Amino acid sequence: MTFCNWEAKRLLSLALPVFLAQVTLILMSVVDTIMAGQVSPTDLAALSIATGIWNPILLAIQGILLALTGVIAQFAGAKDRNGISHYFQQALYLTLLLSIAGFSAAQLANTVILQLDTTPAIAGLAFDYIHFVKWGVFGFLIFTVYRNVTEGMGMTKPAFYISLLGLAVNIPVNYIFINGLFGLPAFGGAGCGIATALVFTVMAIAQVTYCQLSKKVDAKGLLTGFEKPNFKTIGIITKLGIPISLATFFEVTLFACIPLFIAHLGAVAVSGHQIAASVTALLFMMPLSLSIAISIRIGNLFGQNHLDQLKVAVSTSYILAAIIALFIAFITFIGRDVISELYSDSPAVLALASSIMILACIYQLPDALQVAANGILRGLKHTAPISYITFISYWLIGFSLGYVLARTDLIVPAMGPHGFWIGIIVGLSVAAVLLMLTVHRRFKREPFILS
Repeated sequence: MTFCNWEAKRLLSLALPVFLAQVTLILMSVVDTIMAGQVSPTDLAALSIATGIWNPILLAIQGILLALTGVIAQFAGAKDRNGISHYFQQALYLTLLLSIAGFSAAQLANTVILQLDTTPAIAGLAFDYIHFVKWGVFGFLIFTVYRNVTEGMGMTKPAFYISLLGLAVNIPVNYIFINGLFGLPAFGGAGCGIATALVFTVMAIAQVTYCQLSKKVDAKGLLTGFEKPNFKTIGIITKLGIPISLATFFEVTLFACIPLFIAHLGAVAVSGHQIAASVTALLFMMPLSLSIAISIRIGNLFGQNHLDQLKVAVSTSYILAAIIALFIAFITFIGRDVISELYSDSPAVLALASSIMILACIYQLPDALQVAANGILRGLKHTAPISYITFISYWLIGFSLGYVLARTDLIVPAMGPHGFWIGIIVGLSVAAVLLMLTVHRRFKREPFILS
């Protein structure tokens, strides 16, 4: 593989602001977890189950809109403002449809929660959380569209500053609704849902305001002469976005559904998994941010028809991803005990979380490589293989193996949460191999740029 220092610097310059923005966003979830955990293990378990149901729904819906980044990057590379304007406007129509879908999906949460083998107290708090957080769907998706357009045009810093604003709002609002200040009821862990909905709304307003005032983005110009819905274009965005959405859904549910399958083991098992999942989700923002930067860079080069430089960018992306993975594994291993203590003071919960994080170190390399390949395919607008590869890898292989190891004695005595994490390691490794092979085959097709 060829490693280009200049290309690496370009990728990192795009990735760093994205990383900071993603970390800030995930810190909101970390804050929710910490503040709910300080109330009681019941509140923490309820939050874990609620987010296990809600986050896959929200992120799957958002995944459809993520196709916009690669599309806008290609138009930006070709210096086609009309193309950017057209797709931006049609994405806003799509946002309305997706908001309705997300709000409707939230209504099914109660049915799912009632099927779980957990206590009435946990189930009640989990349902309340989803009932509150669903009101933030529209704001979250509007923020996503405007952010994707901005980042596709190569401006990745604004989302970081807006995410900081969101975090600044999240902490005090969380405290207010969890503890019931200013005469409000104390909602406990469910209050995090109200805070999250308010934060998403604030971030949407801030992102729209920035894009309207920015001369570089010039959202006013992009929205001039607003078009009627073009269902062909909306269909193109959706077609490109569904594989990304499904891949996001498959990976998120691989982690988020684990609490649903270990709920019968009690609050300690669920809380220990939730702490490990929260920490690894935060660390995952590094390779994920690089993946977003890769899709922007690849999209720009694709739009410019720079095939040779495109190949250099691909190989450089893989090497950077591997370096980041090794760094994350090192940080996770040496800091697992100290980090766990931020979430809970229960010795049993801390011991479980720490042991799970050791397993998390192992999958960092394949995980980083698979999201890098994912970013390359998004930048090329070759997203179709992503969905079936991730489904096979994450669910047919990873989750199935994890279930057998965690809840049965078919291979070894039932391992509980650890079994699912071993399944994750295997599933992500398979995904990395298959996605990288897909990228390799895509470059073998001729003619490449014109296809």
